Amino acid sequence: MAARINKKRSFLFVSKVLGKHIPVNPYTPLLSGAALALLLYRERGGGSAGTEAMDELMDRAVQGLIHPERAEEAYHALLAARLVLPEPVVFMGFAETATALGHSMYHAFAGGAAYIHTTRELIPELDSVVTFEEEHSHAVDHLCYALDAGLLSGTEPIILVDDEITTGNTAINTIRDIQSKFPRREYVVASLLDWRSERNIRAYRELEQELGIQITALSLLQGTIEVHGTPLLTPAGGNGAASSTGEAELVTTHVLDGLERLPVTSVDGQGIVNPAPYVKHSGRFGLHSADNAQIDSSISRVAEQLRGLREGSRTLVMGVGEFMYLPMRVAAEMGGGIAYQSSTRSPIHPERRADYGVHSAAAYPSAGDEEIMNFIYNVDPGQYDEIFVLLEREVPRQRIAPMTDILQRLAVNKVHLVILTSDQKREACSDEGNPA
Repeated sequence: MAARINKKRSFLFVSKVLGKHIPVNPYTPLLSGAALALLLYRERGGGSAGTEAMDELMDRAVQGLIHPERAEEAYHALLAARLVLPEPVVFMGFAETATALGHSMYHAFAGGAAYIHTTRELIPELDSVVTFEEEHSHAVDHLCYALDAGLLSGTEPIILVDDEITTGNTAINTIRDIQSKFPRREYVVASLLDWRSERNIRAYRELEQELGIQITALSLLQGTIEVHGTPLLTPAGGNGAASSTGEAELVTTHVLDGLERLPVTSVDGQGIVNPAPYVKHSGRFGLHSADNAQIDSSISRVAEQLRGLREGSRTLVMGVGEFMYLPMRVAAEMGGGIAYQSSTRSPIHPERRADYGVHSAAAYPSAGDEEIMNFIYNVDPGQYDEIFVLLEREVPRQRIAPMTDILQRLAVNKVHLVILTSDQKREACSDEGNPA
C-alpha cells in the first residue's frame, strides 16, 4: 500500500506484478496479462486444449507470478498453447497504467483478437472514437484513436482491461460511451484486482438491465476494502531517496525497429506541437492479431541491438508513461540481470519503511507536456550499473533533460536514452551537443 497525493482517492495498491511503480522481472507483467487471457479463455468456453491442460497452465501462471524466477517459463508455456477464442473479441487497455497489461492479455491469443488502448495525448489530426472520464484519477480524460473504423463498430464482445477495479465507475463510464456509439450485447471487465463492494457490483447489474447488455468481471484477485482517514495532499519530509554518489554518462542511441510510423503530431497543454511521428503499432491506434508477427520481429531486432550495448550485470530498462509494452517486451529479450519498470504520472507519497509500497520518488516535468509531472519510484542511486530508457518518438533535448538528469544520478555508469526509429541513417552517438 501507499498514499496517493490525490484528494479524490487517498490510497494506492502498489502492484508487485505490473511493472509500473516497482522494478520487476520483465516477464512478470507479461505473465500477468497472459494469466488474465487464460481466465478469459476458460470463461468463454475455449476448450480445445482440455480442462486438465488449462488447469496446469493456470497453476504454472500463478506460480510464475508468485516466484519471479519462474515467470519466463510460465509465460512461454502459455503462449505455446496458441489460444484462440470461439469468437473474435476486441481488447481495450486503460491508460496509462494498463496499456501494457491489456496488450499482453491480447497478445496471448494466437488469432481472432484486436487491441487498442486509451490515451491522454491530444492528437489534433485524429478524432477520438471513444471519450470518457476516470473519476478518481488525477487525469480524467481518456481518448481513443482507432485508425480502423471497423475496430469498434462491430458486435464483438469488448474486453476492458485495467490493473485495478475499486468502484467500477471507470468501466461503467466507458461502457456507456461505447454503447451510445457502437452498441453490442457483451462486455468483459478484466483486472488484476477487483475490490468492488456489493453496491458497486449492483451498479453493474443495474447497467445491464438499463442497456440490455451482459457484463462479466474477471480478476486474478478479488476482495473488499475499507478506507479510513483523510487524503494526503502534500508529501511530508523529503522524498525518501538515498544520496547520489556521482553522475553516470549519458548516451543517446537511435535504434532501428522496422516498424511503420504514423505521421501525426501531438499538442501539449501549452499548445506546443511535437511533429515527431508515432509508432503506428504501439497499441494506441489499434492492432489485429495479424500484426503480431511483425511486432515480435521488431522487438527482437531492438533487443539484439541493445544487448550489444550492455556493459553491466545490473540493468534497468524503462518505459515512459503510456509507452510500456514494447519496452517491456524488449527488456524481456535483453538477457539476464534485467529489471523493468515505467515512469508514471501518478503522484504518490514516499516513505522509507519495510511495510510501505513506495520508498523513494523522483519527480520531473514530462517531456511530452511540461505542465504534467512524471515520477520514477523505488529506484535508489547505485542500484543499477546502467539504465536504458526507451522513447517512442523524438522530443527536444531540453524537454527530456529533467528525466535524464535524474537517471544519471541513479545509474552507476551509464544512461542510454534509446529512441526508436525507422530512419536507416540514424546511428548511436554521444549525447554531447546532440538533440534527442
